[in-house]
Amino acid sequence: MHRRTLNLGILAHVDAGKTTLTERLLYAAGVIGEIGRVDDGTTQTDSLALEQQRGITIKSAVVSFAIDDVVVNLIDTPGHPDFIAEVERVLYVLDGAVLVVSAVEGVQPQTRILMRTLQRLRIPSLVFVNKIDRIGADFDRVLGDLSDRLALSTVPMTRVAGQGTRAAVVTPYADEEAIFQSRLVDVLAERDDTLVAAYLRDEGSVSARRLRDTLATQTKQTVVHPVFCGSAITGAGVDSLMDGLVQLLPTSAGDHAAPASGAVFKIERGPAGEQIAFVRMFSGALHTRDRVQLGGNGDGKVTAIKVFDGGMTVQRSTVSAGEIAKLSGLRDVRIGDTIGETVGRTPQREFPPPTLESVVAPVDPAEAQRLRVALEQLAEQDPLINVRQDDARREISVSLYGEVQKEVIQATLASDYGIDVAFRETTPIYVERPIRTGEAVEVLHAESNPFFATIGLRVDPAPDDSGIAFRLAVDSRTVPLYVYKTLESFTEHMDSYVRSTLHEGLFGWEVTDCVVTMTKCTYSVPDGPPSRRGPLSTAADFRKLTPLVLRQALVRAGTVVCEPTVRARLEIPTETIGALMPALIRLGGTVETPSPQGRLATIQAVLPVTRADDLQRQLPELTGGEGVLEVAFAGYAPLTGMMPARSRVEP
Repeated sequence: MHRRTLNLGILAHVDAGKTTLTERLLYAAGVIGEIGRVDDGTTQTDSLALEQQRGITIKSAVVSFAIDDVVVNLIDTPGHPDFIAEVERVLYVLDGAVLVVSAVEGVQPQTRILMRTLQRLRIPSLVFVNKIDRIGADFDRVLGDLSDRLALSTVPMTRVAGQGTRAAVVTPYADEEAIFQSRLVDVLAERDDTLVAAYLRDEGSVSARRLRDTLATQTKQTVVHPVFCGSAITGAGVDSLMDGLVQLLPTSAGDHAAPASGAVFKIERGPAGEQIAFVRMFSGALHTRDRVQLGGNGDGKVTAIKVFDGGMTVQRSTVSAGEIAKLSGLRDVRIGDTIGETVGRTPQREFPPPTLESVVAPVDPAEAQRLRVALEQLAEQDPLINVRQDDARREISVSLYGEVQKEVIQATLASDYGIDVAFRETTPIYVERPIRTGEAVEVLHAESNPFFATIGLRVDPAPDDSGIAFRLAVDSRTVPLYVYKTLESFTEHMDSYVRSTLHEGLFGWEVTDCVVTMTKCTYSVPDGPPSRRGPLSTAADFRKLTPLVLRQALVRAGTVVCEPTVRARLEIPTETIGALMPALIRLGGTVETPSPQGRLATIQAVLPVTRADDLQRQLPELTGGEGVLEVAFAGYAPLTGMMPARSRVEP
């Protein structure tokens, strides 16, 4: 008989205590005999040397333990916003989550981002209010924040005595307690009319068991969020949280008879440099020596399987539905690949792309090639690093979320690859958008056309944030189907040629928000034998001619460079509005009218991403240390005047 499993994510704003909570859960489950400390670098999940040195989680880590008859695969995720992409990849393999909030700091910027994403993906979640033993802890205030600032329907599952001291004691509410039942009815009745009717007829007819069952149902439906409090350091309240994990979050034995289906959410390299894929199985089973389909990256043969079991990884011949495993042998695997049939959530971008980049160079120029290989391997583990080679300038740049990520890459290259590097100043990643319609044609056998094909392309502006679309507007009889076999295949190949060309626009930035239409197409055929005009067209002719024509069309359309922006939401004391408004304008912000609400006021502004750090630094002085800033990606805004160029592309 297969045991039930729960694939659980631990998420939090940095320093809220999620890694310490992971240690406490492992200790309480009997997996470890001593609790590691983040500050000492002795925790189970922060195994990287750099994580131990810095005291932060950089890479997601998996560890397994049992609660009664449920196997919990716990995934500890980074809390620092520079590593938000690492969190994103984990979300699609979770059954449920625990959002950790500090009882002292309360709801913080990253807390809001994470909870909004959990709700959007409909991932059932509990909240654990940690650090209840710290001076300044206030459980009731945090409950209010969860309701007011996150708009959550919450049910406190525990009470605390002596909060703010190391003697804090947490006790769970008994099912029969009147105050607990009253709160449950108030929250649950909003979405259960039959419960309201029964309660109004006879309060005594609504049993504690019915209330608990309804709470579990609405939690799994992601409309209610039970809240526990405690201390990961002292262990207060952790037993109640563990009970809540298996009673309120969805667990399943999985469908082991169904076809194999899984998702790759992490890749690391083994001792010999081989790729190892972390896979969550949704259904069926995989065995060693199985050949599996890898999404759009071909197939591969599984040569070894390790599953997570009791805080360790154990070699096995099979991994089954619900389990998480490390698979070896899949050489072409990529993060986000599906294994076999697609089941569960479909991965898509939930968080914004990196908006910063920096040129990286080896201290020793002779290490340039090794650096390129090392960065490509790091990009396998984090595709959003997006290594870019500028052959003209002989430079390599990487995409970034922030300065901490840059420091981590630098330290990783030194420790894991023995390559000392230097980074240049971090700069924004701009994009280009077409200004108007532009069209160009290169005709077969014309002097300006060195290739054996005719291609006509038109570029039209498209709505902001719509991306790139390619359309075919030619007679299918003019398409070289002897090369591409089908019209659909030709369209797919032309689409890829177009997108590859648009990686660099007139100013060297990626071109987006446009529609590219193919308006003309012919191909060369010999008029011999022997041929007097040229050989039969090949795929290479179309692949190489497309950039030449598309760049001409872009020149005629013109492009505008757009900078990344953020929407800043500030909560500040009302009396500091006068000091903050001019500062926002000086930082290039477009400011909305403030919304005073008693002692506090809310201001929203859109400003360049490069000025967000400046605002964060100035905020304490401008608001007497009481201002709170939340930042979210707001898209791209056109620049005026001199356009910043990454590297100008000649038409």
